[in-house]
Amino acid sequence: MIDTSAIRDRFVAVSPHLGERGRRFFAAAEARTAGYGGIAAVARATGIAPSTIGRGLAELDGAEAVPADRNRRVGGGRKTLTATDPALLADLLALVSPSERGDPMSPLRWTCKGLRRLASELGAIGHKISHTVVGELLKGEKFSLQANRKTREGDSHPDRDAQFAHINARVSLALAQQQPVISVDTKKKELVGNFKNGGREWRPQGDPEEVRVHDFLIKELGRAVPYGIYDLAANAGWVSVGIDHDTAEFAVHTLRTWWRTVGSKRYPNARHLTITADGGGSNGSRVRLWKRELQRLANELGIDIHVHHLPPGTSKWNKIEHRLFSFISMNWRAKPLVSYRVIVDLISATTTDTGLTVRCELDTNTYAKGIVVTDQEMSRINIIHDEFHGEWNYTLQYRNILDGVVNS
Repeated sequence: MIDTSAIRDRFVAVSPHLGERGRRFFAAAEARTAGYGGIAAVARATGIAPSTIGRGLAELDGAEAVPADRNRRVGGGRKTLTATDPALLADLLALVSPSERGDPMSPLRWTCKGLRRLASELGAIGHKISHTVVGELLKGEKFSLQANRKTREGDSHPDRDAQFAHINARVSLALAQQQPVISVDTKKKELVGNFKNGGREWRPQGDPEEVRVHDFLIKELGRAVPYGIYDLAANAGWVSVGIDHDTAEFAVHTLRTWWRTVGSKRYPNARHLTITADGGGSNGSRVRLWKRELQRLANELGIDIHVHHLPPGTSKWNKIEHRLFSFISMNWRAKPLVSYRVIVDLISATTTDTGLTVRCELDTNTYAKGIVVTDQEMSRINIIHDEFHGEWNYTLQYRNILDGVVNS
């Protein structure tokens, strides 16, 4: 008589350590050892179907081959729900499409409906499915659950694409001529002090760095105003960290410092400088002070300055945003910006695998707000507007005399 209790004890002991294929082989080996009636006895002891034990015996004898990387023969196992219920996937996609988000040209999409809610709605129209399988189907269709992201900046201008094509043509030409091309912008102002900074970093467990509960300005420390320059050809950044107001004078002084320190050495044969900038802020297309200060800079450097502004609602597309500022933010994540020196050091330490380098200096100058540039001053600016959207594309031509002062 076959001792089924002993078989059961052995199966209970080893089963947690075996996969589907291993359990099948164990049952087949026990059945062979038991002899006549072994399949039925092992089936009673283990709960494994007799047909499965029979397949295990066939595999042990070599009569039925199963690839080593599979638990079952090709075509074996339960059919997928999409195979037994052909309308399931189409109905699921129809449910999520009203709340579907993402670029239709992108391979990644996402939905904000919960899995249980989707499973319930599918059940209401006749599909029997669990929320876990709903999740598997959505992942297979390249969906993922995501939070909101701030990307929309208002209605786009009808000439948006044409302006980008115009900028691309001018920038490509300048780069082909080995002339300097830079992207400029002001990074988000940062409170200086022991404040929480987004992100996480590795620290001993249970020892998070303590920071202030409330983000109130510390007058003695103030705010940091990082104005950045990204050199497209050199893949190099320059950031001036201001301690005062973000004005056009501050922006152009950053350009001046960068050129005298880096630009003139990097481009000794420069005949003109091309700048791409947002349409707003201290370097905005409507800011008179920006144009006046650029004219003065052009006269000082003895070169023309070409300016191209990004069309409205596209500031996130500025090269400096994703080539420089994003890596600075990653480099100082979870690190409280306790002083200007810490900010300068963290920005200077920013690098990437593609070779990005960054220089950073503190600008301790003060810059007055509300400076008015008169019509008379504007008339003395040697500005040439392009035929295509001259308000966005213009050149400050070098001239020897401005405001009655001879420039070198």
